[in-house]
Amino acid sequence: MNNRLETFVKDNRKAFDVMEPSAALWAKIEKQLDEQKPAKQVKPKRLYLWMSTAAAIVVVFGLVWLYKGRTQNNDVEIADVNAAAAKKEIQFTSLITEKRDSLAIFASTNPDLYKKFTADLKKLDEDYERLKAELPNTPNQVFVVKAMVKNRELQLNLLKQQLSIINQVDDYKKVNQI
Repeated sequence: MNNRLETFVKDNRKAFDVMEPSAALWAKIEKQLDEQKPAKQVKPKRLYLWMSTAAAIVVVFGLVWLYKGRTQNNDVEIADVNAAAAKKEIQFTSLITEKRDSLAIFASTNPDLYKKFTADLKKLDEDYERLKAELPNTPNQVFVVKAMVKNRELQLNLLKQQLSIINQVDDYKKVNQI
């Protein structure tokens, strides 16, 4: 196939030469090439503008990164301050959850008493959340952690007393029904 193409080009060489562009066209093309201006170079003002814009973007991202870092560091946990207190707090929290579930069972039989009990617990929960919010900002974090653990201990003792009272009320109702 390659030989056939070469043979065709050799046989028709004169016909290809006839179709050549005119000399006037080549002169016009040369003239336009000579008139073209050299490529534009970046002016110093534009370079300064781009560099200052890039610097401003870097500064803004840096400030945002620093701000985010500071706000995320405010999340201080009890374990960060005192590991032993954190273990106690976890134990108290799990026991409180169990006692609250037990107390909720008695809610249907004594709704008024249950409302009073939950109001007391709600007050202690609010105090705990206030202490938790103060923890990152206070200079004496150990003192606040101890207060938080003491709050959980008070909640647990209160729940134990409330369950004891409910059991006594139920026992009294059973005895008086007979």
